[in-house]
Amino acid sequence: MTIALGVVMDPIEKIKPWKDTTFALLLEAQRRGWSIVYMTPADLFVRDGRTFGHVTDLRVTDNRSDWFEKGVQRNLDLADLDIVLMRQDPPFNNEYLYVTYLLEKVEKEGVIVANRPASVRDSNEKIFATEFPQCCTPTLVSGRSDILRDFVIEYGDTVMKPLDGMGGTNIFRVRSESPNISVVIDILTHQGKTPIMAQRYIPEITEGDKRILMINGEPVPYALARIPKEGELRGNLAAGGTGVGRELSDRDRWICEQVGPTLKRKGLYFVGLDVIGDYLTEINVTSPTCLRELDEIYNLNIAGQLFDELLTLHNDR
Repeated sequence: MTIALGVVMDPIEKIKPWKDTTFALLLEAQRRGWSIVYMTPADLFVRDGRTFGHVTDLRVTDNRSDWFEKGVQRNLDLADLDIVLMRQDPPFNNEYLYVTYLLEKVEKEGVIVANRPASVRDSNEKIFATEFPQCCTPTLVSGRSDILRDFVIEYGDTVMKPLDGMGGTNIFRVRSESPNISVVIDILTHQGKTPIMAQRYIPEITEGDKRILMINGEPVPYALARIPKEGELRGNLAAGGTGVGRELSDRDRWICEQVGPTLKRKGLYFVGLDVIGDYLTEINVTSPTCLRELDEIYNLNIAGQLFDELLTLHNDR
């Protein structure tokens, strides 16, 4: 049986195919002989209660200069698909929110949508981690400057970041003796209007911010440790970090055991856990990355593992 796959993603012309996780998923789908249609968030629309996409047939090639070929364009009732990948990058703004509503209607028609739109909508990637306090370093979410300042004074060395950031943007390290605490708090909270996250600084960041990929609640047995450049706080590859493969530690596996059942129950089929030292810091549910790096280092086929799980779910419906 040929599977009809739809992917909602950012413009394919702008990706870096040699490192793009969505592209790796498309390559695996094509290898399996699945039909692929491509759309951006702006291509989704509802007509008479049904969600459609202005879709384009797509073929992909694993090279850096000419990695895709678009085919026929048409309007398609997305209920005619078997699986839809929701893979656009944050920020999680109103446009992103609307996509979850539209794809939730498709899911109700029996289509597998990965990840489940309602769960993506309800699982802010920073706040979601606070559901597992036993796994986290001391963490605060607040927009009040006095509460945030007290947290900095209590722990002495902290990291502050917005709740809707990605790629390591707008992350600040703040110490109790820093003269600019008030400025950082005012900028990040928009003068107290927006809550942010503060976490006790984890010195093991110098050994890497580990990305652990979870497939239907189970971990890939290796992580990509993203090691910051010298003098840099952020390990994100987008911020210049270097990726190094690491086998999961006992503590990593324990964190996965704590988080995994919730991911499975929520239909968060493909998720990236961020772990620094012994602590969970974020749970990435929108468009987790690092698949291609781990595949290359360990000769894996993570996309194949994910699709096997999604096929099982599809066949059980």
